[in-house]
Amino acid sequence: MRVSVDTERCVGAGQCVLSAPDVFDQDDHGIVMVLAEPADEPARDAARQAGIVCPSQAITVREG
Repeated sequence: MRVSVDTERCVGAGQCVLSAPDVFDQDDHGIVMVLAEPADEPARDAARQAGIVCPSQAITVREG
């Protein structure tokens, strides 16, 4: 799995951090950043969920 973010699209809603706190964080301006690639299946599921709930669709999750 590969997780990427488009910081230009991010609106700082924080849903990613709530969904997958081991994978995402926000910088001082509230913009998403990837902390680490998901290491196990629960973290991968959380990253997928974060991609779904992101209101600005700034998160891309690629399988494989």
